[in-house]
Amino acid sequence: MSELRRPVKQMDIKAKMTVDELVKEMGGAAFGAGRLAEALDVYEAMLRDDTTKFFGLAGAMVPAGMRKIIMGLIEDGYIDVLVTTGANLVHDLIEVWGGHHYRGTSVADDIELHRQQINRIFDVFLPEGHFSTFEKKLLDVFAAIDAKDMSIRELLTQIGRRVGADSIIGAAARKNVPIFCPAIADSAIGLQAWLHTQTHKLNVDTFKDMHEFMDICYNANRTGALFVGGGVPKNFILQSMIVTPKGGFDYAIQLTIDRPETGGLSGATLDEAKSWGKVGEEARAVTVYADATITLPILVATVRERLERK
Repeated sequence: MSELRRPVKQMDIKAKMTVDELVKEMGGAAFGAGRLAEALDVYEAMLRDDTTKFFGLAGAMVPAGMRKIIMGLIEDGYIDVLVTTGANLVHDLIEVWGGHHYRGTSVADDIELHRQQINRIFDVFLPEGHFSTFEKKLLDVFAAIDAKDMSIRELLTQIGRRVGADSIIGAAARKNVPIFCPAIADSAIGLQAWLHTQTHKLNVDTFKDMHEFMDICYNANRTGALFVGGGVPKNFILQSMIVTPKGGFDYAIQLTIDRPETGGLSGATLDEAKSWGKVGEEARAVTVYADATITLPILVATVRERLERK
C-alpha cells in the first residue's frame, strides 16, 4: 500500500551532532519534528532557486530575541522583501537606541509592574523609560526627513538611513531591502508620526506601497515566502498573487502556533491559500505548528550550515 511506504524512523541522538544532523534525524519522525525537517528542505530549495524571497514577520519576535537572526538574513541576501508589523520595528529601534528587553516571568503582579513603569510582553519586561528615549529620537528623525509625499516603505528607508546599522531597519536600508509595514499606524511609530504632523509636515501615502510591491511581484521570475506568524504581513504578501499572472508562490513556509479552525488568517493553512491562487498548485509548501522562537533559529542555523558546506 502506498500509504505505508514511509516507516517512522526512531530518532538517534548522539553527542557532538551538528544542527543539520539533528534535523535530519527529526526528518524520520512524525508530528512537529517531521514537519520542521520538511520545512528546512523547502527553505533550502527556495534559497538555492532563483527566487524573489519574501519574509513575513509578525508576533513579538524582536522582544523575544529574534532580531539578529532577521538582520543576518538581510545582510547575507536571504531576504529580498520584508513585510512586518510596526511593533517589531518599534522594538528594533528601542534596541538600536540603547534600550534593552529583559527576561521576566509570565506570572507577575501586573499592577505592581505598572506602578514601577515596567511593561510586560508575556515573559519579557520593558521599562517605560525606553519609550521616552524612543519617542525623542524618532521625532528628531522625523524632523530631518523631507516632508514630500512618500510611501510607508520610503518613510522606513529614510528612518533606516538615519539610525545605526546594527538594526533590522538600518540593515535593510543599507542593503536596499524594502521594508513594507501596511499597519504602521497600529504602532508607536504611527502614533509618533501623528503627533509630529500636529506641528510639522509629514506626508505619507498609505496606498503608494501597493504599486512598488506589485512591481516586485510582477517582475519576479519565481517566488518564495517564509512566514513567521500570520496577520497583516502574511496577507499583504499572499494577496499580491491574486492580481499577478504568476499563479501563486512557488515556495511557502509558515511557522505558527495558530489553528485553522477559527477561520483566521494566522492559522489558515497554505493548502487553503491554494484555493485563492495565492500559493501555486505545484508549490512546495509546509506549515510547522510550533513556537517560532524555537523553529526559526533551528531553520536558519540548519540552512546556513547546508549552504556554507555546499
